[in-house]
Amino acid sequence: MQPFEITRGTSPVILAFPHTGTHVPEMMLQQLNANGRLLADTDWHVDRLYEGLLPGATSVRATFHRYVIDANRDPEGISLYPGQNTTGLVPLTDFDGMPIWDEPSIPDDVAIAQRLEQYHAPYHRALAAEIERVRKLHGIAVLYDCHSIRSGIPYLFSGKLPDFNIGTDTGRSCAPEFERSTAELTAAAAADGYTSIANGRFKGGWTTRHYGRPETGVHAIQMELAQSTYMVEEAPPFALDMPKARRLRVHLKAILERIEAVALDLKHSQGAAR
Repeated sequence: MQPFEITRGTSPVILAFPHTGTHVPEMMLQQLNANGRLLADTDWHVDRLYEGLLPGATSVRATFHRYVIDANRDPEGISLYPGQNTTGLVPLTDFDGMPIWDEPSIPDDVAIAQRLEQYHAPYHRALAAEIERVRKLHGIAVLYDCHSIRSGIPYLFSGKLPDFNIGTDTGRSCAPEFERSTAELTAAAAADGYTSIANGRFKGGWTTRHYGRPETGVHAIQMELAQSTYMVEEAPPFALDMPKARRLRVHLKAILERIEAVALDLKHSQGAAR
């Protein structure tokens, strides 16, 4: 199976989906224990949530599961959040800190290197190529990294996660206009009962931090959604709640449209300044 899927568009906005894939090669699937085979840490249905919201947006989606290798982790294995509980490049545990591999089958360095070559690297080559294509087209590209996670995971964070979690590497991965406009819209969503935060527990993963270089015209922002906003329950069978999803999509559409508008404004202002 191809490790990624691409839909090319002409908008300055690129949607990335590193964690919606559920493909695990049969040999690796057999090496996962019963807990691992639940694939519980998938970003369930996130690609469906964003489908059709911004006509013309490019999308790049990893088809492999994060237990094969995590497309949103530093290929060198460097922790995104030093000193805090997290999962690695090839996770050994789930988000609750429970083992996911049969002990004799825990991936070693050779296996990790193979997975980097077969999955992680091709996905990021594809993503980087689309970012560069869009940047050449507009002089600006905005990478919007799409994620979701259970709203309560004591191993990773205390309390209940806000519904919208904006990550910009504390303002370093994009021009301030993108963070500000996204924060304004998620704050406005409070009228519908949603909560939001910028650069809280999730400040943006490796994708956001690696590609977000505003000085080069490439901006990146991560959106981590609490799965309670669109799922029946955050447990098997991980079913989509359609009424919740339709309500959430209204706000996601507004966010993407605002990001696109900000990108085009910046494009025109930069053009006028030349």
